[in-house]
Amino acid sequence: MSSGRKCSTDGAVVDAQMHIYHFFWQKKLLPDQLVLLLELLFAVKSLSSRTLQWLQKHYCLREQDAEVRHRWCELVIKHKHTVAYGDLLIFLEQDQAMGVYLYGELMVNEDAKQQQLVHSQFKTKQQDYAGLKIINAGLFKYWQLLRELASIANLHSC
Repeated sequence: MSSGRKCSTDGAVVDAQMHIYHFFWQKKLLPDQLVLLLELLFAVKSLSSRTLQWLQKHYCLREQDAEVRHRWCELVIKHKHTVAYGDLLIFLEQDQAMGVYLYGELMVNEDAKQQQLVHSQFKTKQQDYAGLKIINAGLFKYWQLLRELASIANLHSC
């Protein structure tokens, strides 16, 4: 494995096998440390599928607490890591209140496969009224916030 950054001429592609990798490589991390690592990696524009698979296996991300799994799911969505879409569906099922933001991200990305996940999850939730109520309330608040941010951005652009 290489340890340096690989950047294209425009800097858009960054391989996650970077110096931070070496810092976290052999350490058993506490949940808060894992959250920090995943947040740092979220800032990286592009992570390879191989890197994401390594992270999942090395840190047993499926078995971590909800905060860690939420950050893992954000990476899965951002990088369209289809291998881990099962992890995403499990999170949306088991942690419905925290999953509301992820539903919004899945829809905003305008990725057909991700939107299909949302629609299939909504169909499943139609039998679970309580879960559907939580998701709908959260999505409504999320879309309200997006509209407010868009109107603020329009005011500042004039």
